[in-house]
This record gives sequence, C-alpha cells and structure tokens, in this order.
Amino acid sequence: MFSRAGFATIVLFFSLSFIANANCFATPSTSDSWGDRLLWDGPIFGPQKQANKKVFFIGHDFKNGGITTLYRSLYLATTELDWSLNVEDGKGDDEKIKTSMLAAIRAQPDAIVLAGIDLNESFDDLCDLAQKSKIILIGWHTSSKPGPTKRLFVNITTKAEQVAKDAIDLIKKSRRSKSIGIILINDNRFEIANTKSSLLKASIAKCNYCTLLTTENIEIGKVNAEIPLAAERWNKLYSKKWTHTLAINDAYFDAINVQMSILNRKDVQNISAGDGSYIALSRIKSGRSQQIASVAEPIGVQGWQIADELNRAFAGQPPSGYIAKPIIVTTSLLHEIQGQEIDQFLKYKIHYRAIWFQGSGL
Repeated sequence: MFSRAGFATIVLFFSLSFIANANCFATPSTSDSWGDRLLWDGPIFGPQKQANKKVFFIGHDFKNGGITTLYRSLYLATTELDWSLNVEDGKGDDEKIKTSMLAAIRAQPDAIVLAGIDLNESFDDLCDLAQKSKIILIGWHTSSKPGPTKRLFVNITTKAEQVAKDAIDLIKKSRRSKSIGIILINDNRFEIANTKSSLLKASIAKCNYCTLLTTENIEIGKVNAEIPLAAERWNKLYSKKWTHTLAINDAYFDAINVQMSILNRKDVQNISAGDGSYIALSRIKSGRSQQIASVAEPIGVQGWQIADELNRAFAGQPPSGYIAKPIIVTTSLLHEIQGQEIDQFLKYKIHYRAIWFQGSGL
C-alpha cells in the first residue's frame, strides 16, 4: 500500500450537469453557449470541513484509466480538506481486493472508497465488518445505479440509461450507409457493464436500420492482447457489414487502431459508452482516429463529489442526492473549447470550497 504522494497520473477533468433539487442546488442556465451551459447547478449547501479524517481508496485495476483519474481527483480534494489518503491497486483480482479491504478495515480509517469493484455477495462479510467498525463505505461504479445502497453511504455513477441512449444516438448520427452493423464489447464481470450492455442491445433492437452483429466479452485488463486478434476475426466474419464498434469502456480502442489499419478497415467507426479516458480524448480531438466519440463520465468532478459525500457522512448528514449526467465528447466539442479543460467553465472546485470552508456555496 502506498500513500497519495507516491502516485501520479495524467489527468483530464470533465464537466457535468446535475439533477438537482431547487432548494439545495444552484439553478442551471438556459443559455445555448457552451460556457453558460456549464454554469454550476450542483449543491450549494453542506457541512463545513470535518477535520482529521483518514480515507482508504481501493481501485479494482489501475490499468483502467477511469479509476486512476478518479483517484487523482479525490487526492486533490482530500488535500484541500487536509485528510490522509491511502491507495491500493486491486490489479483486477477479487482475492487481492478482499485482502486489501480487510487490511484497510483493520487500519480503522474513517472511510473506504471502493472504485470499480463489483460488490457481489462474496463481499457481504467485509461490508458487514466495515459497518460494525463504523467505517463509512462509498462506491464508484460498484453497481449500475447511483445513490445510497444497503452497503454504501452512496454509489457514484451516471445513469446507465442515459449513457446507452447517448451512445446509440451518436451511432445513428454517424450513419454513412443504409444499414448499420454493430459489434458490442462488454466485460461481463461487472454489473454496471452488463446493465449498459443490456440497455445498448435494447436500443439497437429499436433501430430499424441497425443490426447487432455480435457481443464480445473481453476483460478490460486484457485489451492489448485480445483486441487485435478479435478485430481480425470480426473482419473475416462480417466484412463490410461491420460499420461500428460500441464498447463499454474507452480502453478497448487503445489497442485497435494499428490492427484496423493493417486490415484496411478505416471505415469502421468506434464509440465508447463509458469513462472518457485522457488517451481517448486525445485521439478524438485529433479527428484522425476511428474513435469518433466517448460518452464520458465526469470523473474529475466525481472525485470531488466523493470527498463532499464523505464530508457529509462525517458530519452525520445524508448524501447530497444529485447525479451527474454523462458528457458527449466529440471532435467538434474539443475544438470548441480550444484546448481548455472542460471543467474550467464549471468551476466546481470553487463551489465545493465555498461549502467546505464557508458552509454554503457561492
């Protein structure tokens, strides 16, 4: 286990909109300009900073860029709050994750953040032990639904239904021929991925010119080895019927471009329904990549949201109750903001600081 000071990662923070209660949240803008659309509409009230807290962060696999970006964002927020933050990489191994979780519980922190970990029944005893030890548990993508759960103070994620809708809408808009043939890539180890996959399939079925050619299960941590071979197989099986690839995470497209070039299949368009990694955004911005869009999680803001939810829990208050919306990231959007970080317009850090250090937002 290593401290936050020992970990570094490249970060690109994303923006979001909030589903808000008008009494507790800022009022969103109705303007059509990009900057105005990102005016803060998140929580404006909450408890002031709770001092001297110890937090553990356990990530399912730091090969997943979403998890590393989330950690870095949370790290910056806990620095503001003067909390200690320890981190453990589960390396995609459930047994290692359970061992790390048990060690964290024995260290008696104030809270444990579980990132990208599918909390199936095998985690029940550990969750019970944490609750008996009065350790707050917060999840990120631990299930497909956002909000409080039996085990967690709150689970942070966007709504899978919205992600699926946005992804299919992007595919429809990118249509180049009479019919669309889609290959869907999933990692069926995770409830959230399976939910997205099911919703995507249902949306494809409603499209009268779309065909789901196949659903492929590939573990996110094995993309470099398996994706090039899979692309070669798909090309042999489906040839020009294959027009689009739809994946539940950007990582699947990190290793596909070279193979697609070898196969002379530059015509295939790729869209991700998850996360929005730094690498993915870089290739989308270039306009030369076959990945044309990412329905991205607002991970930068979610890291600060986790800190805010923890602060509320430490103060004996309920969760804030808002849910972030996914961000549709395209080449045109990235050109529109002219190299600036998307969250620059939202200024979420300023508003969270106002809550933590003044007790109310700006």
